[in-house]
Amino acid sequence: MLGHRKKAAPAGKNGAGTSRLKAIDPLRNLGVSEDEDVKRMLQGSSMVKVRSPRWQKRRTLKLLEDGVTVWCQSQKTSSRAKEQQSFSVLEVECVREGCQSEMLRQLGGSVPEGRGLTVVFKGPRKSLDLLCQSQEEAQHWARGIRKLQGRVENMSQKDKLDHWIHAYLSRADQNHDDKMSYEEVQTLLQMINIDLSDQYARSLFQKCDRSADSRLDHGEIEIFCRELLRRPELDTVFLRYSANDSVLSTVDLRDFLKDQGEDASLIHAQSLILTYELNEWAQKNQFMTPNGFTMYMLSKENCVFNPEHARVYQDMKHPLAHYFISSSHNTYLTKDQLTGDSSIEPYIRALNHGCRCVELDCWDGDKGEPVIYHGHTLTSKIPFVQVIEVINEYAFKASPYPLILSLENHCSVEQQTVMAQQLRSILGDKLLTKPLGGLDPHSLPSPEDLKGKILVKGKKEHGAGEGSSSTSDLSSSDEEASRTEGKHPSKKGDQKPSVSKLSPELSELVVYTCSVSFKSFEHAARNPATELSSFSESDALRHIKDSGMYFVRHNSHQLSRIYPSGQRLQSSNYNPQEMWNGGCQIVALNFQTPGEQMDLNQGRFLQNGQCGYMLKPPFLCQPGTTFNPENVGGGPGHRPVLFTVRIISAQQLPKPEWDKPSSIVDPQVWVEIHGAPIDNNKKKTQYIDNNGFNPQWDCTFNFTVHAPDLALVRFMVEDHDFTSSNDFLGQYTLPFTSLRTGYRHVRLLKLDGSTLSPASLFVHVTVGPCESSPNKSSAKSPARSPTKSLAKGP
Repeated sequence: MLGHRKKAAPAGKNGAGTSRLKAIDPLRNLGVSEDEDVKRMLQGSSMVKVRSPRWQKRRTLKLLEDGVTVWCQSQKTSSRAKEQQSFSVLEVECVREGCQSEMLRQLGGSVPEGRGLTVVFKGPRKSLDLLCQSQEEAQHWARGIRKLQGRVENMSQKDKLDHWIHAYLSRADQNHDDKMSYEEVQTLLQMINIDLSDQYARSLFQKCDRSADSRLDHGEIEIFCRELLRRPELDTVFLRYSANDSVLSTVDLRDFLKDQGEDASLIHAQSLILTYELNEWAQKNQFMTPNGFTMYMLSKENCVFNPEHARVYQDMKHPLAHYFISSSHNTYLTKDQLTGDSSIEPYIRALNHGCRCVELDCWDGDKGEPVIYHGHTLTSKIPFVQVIEVINEYAFKASPYPLILSLENHCSVEQQTVMAQQLRSILGDKLLTKPLGGLDPHSLPSPEDLKGKILVKGKKEHGAGEGSSSTSDLSSSDEEASRTEGKHPSKKGDQKPSVSKLSPELSELVVYTCSVSFKSFEHAARNPATELSSFSESDALRHIKDSGMYFVRHNSHQLSRIYPSGQRLQSSNYNPQEMWNGGCQIVALNFQTPGEQMDLNQGRFLQNGQCGYMLKPPFLCQPGTTFNPENVGGGPGHRPVLFTVRIISAQQLPKPEWDKPSSIVDPQVWVEIHGAPIDNNKKKTQYIDNNGFNPQWDCTFNFTVHAPDLALVRFMVEDHDFTSSNDFLGQYTLPFTSLRTGYRHVRLLKLDGSTLSPASLFVHVTVGPCESSPNKSSAKSPARSPTKSLAKGP
């Protein structure tokens, strides 16, 4: 256990309150030491790695003893190649069984379908296409990877720390004798990002070397690791609430819970002791020891994100226009807009992360089969039918709420008809083909009404004489291309014949999301709620700045889709917060490009069960609202609060991937507010020299947040550098209204949004009424100031 009061039990004794020290066993911690699939993975399997029909090479894949790393044996010697020779199960987006990937499909019938296996990774890493020796072997690996992912994700923070330290112990034990010399301990310290003085490191080594043989065995290594993992700042909190400086009584614990803004009932305090206190005597007498308190503070129960918001808690029966909708731009691209590969895998990644609007740029292909790619560029092409098959498979795995297919249609009438046929035949009953009965025809249906349905967004032919407003809509791709070339977007009389004609079969599939050109807010207000306009980022910003209130009113009734400028050739992103401030729902971003903008998007949709729909605040939904996103000094949405955050410490920060093994990071923390223009602000701590393991800042910041319902809070950690730009280490972004007050851990994420476990920040949060001088920084410890939970329903 963590904490400084735990004593090592004498070897050979078994009794209440004692324990026998054991070496960390990752497979036992994961509960898979007897699992048949995992056993097969540990033995290793000979497979064929496929990069093309001509490039096929035999590789041996083997699960390492840490239970999370898969080694792929290769003859390559470069450092970059060696990095690519292994992967963690936590880096895997999904495992696809059979010959389903574009690459394995090219092999046709030359290999049995069941022997194929594709590992799809999170982030930019290319997928791994494999041919196993048998279908049974492929199933062992597919089930095993999924099983390990599930077990690791559900591990306690304490077990994650054990796992993390075991991985480094294995690497530092250079002669593989399961013991650690002082030299190997120095290597370990370097690996885990801590710069201890030689004097302190040697004294700690000697303290743990109870056998006095200058080598640490399993039990001594565990004692050494526990000393390293001590959390004195948690002990300080414990002592602040303990009446006798030894244990927390139920009364002490209730005081702590009250200050945390949580359930401070006797029953809840007793349940926490039963859950987290491992000392039998303390548990029986309803006390919590320092070790039990540490276990509790490291648990998911003390995450800064409100766990009530991790489920769908909002009312899902409002019209679609009343929700922010997680949306992807040019979903098929893996990199840039000019030469990048197109693939079905970005659709899998987007859908698995709750994206509810994906884009398909459709063009005429060979042999009458439509394809998807970024037209008039060197990006590769993928068959439309393969994308629809993947969408059918993954549409509702992460969210049950409606998925919108944003069709950018450049196809001939004949191939549009093929698209319509493929949509119907593959999607079946999931495809919405006619309006729902019994609903208000003047309003859009709700996500609840459309659960499990796929909607087609595109142009729709009406009767003769009334179709001009719909069929003249420019696709975002058309407008991007024209802007990139320095031309004004073409008007309806200038369009090519190939995009001015619609297939009746495809037009029929457009029901609630009919693409139309935007003329004016007055014109749009007279038209049905089923009409949807797309705006370039620059046009949307102009409307927000010049006619903010009218744009918000427009977005209370109709859907708006925002897309990146065509000049963003490297697939960079605009700031989505500015668009959300205007009530825009479908704010499409390049999901393949990590960075601050995608952090904000992930943070925005972190709440409500990550279902991809987030109910907008009431002042963005009322038809006659007077809210102006450019001015929230009063009126709707203005309810200023004082947000105080104390950055106490960090734990187990990573090194930048490109750093030298001997380097140690100098971390500093940014706290950022993203919201209405009046609220945008950021502050940073000082940097800590040479300590990524357990740096401590104890630095307090105050922010006035005027429109908290719109705000996001972003914690970002970077490695300070005097000679070059600072390196990103990790971040976490969440809605301001999902913050929990009190002492909390912030679980950091990688650049691509995946977990950085066990890296975290330890913070204290308070939210209260504004004071006259909110920007004065205070170094005083927020000892027992009463706080309230920010959790609230819509």
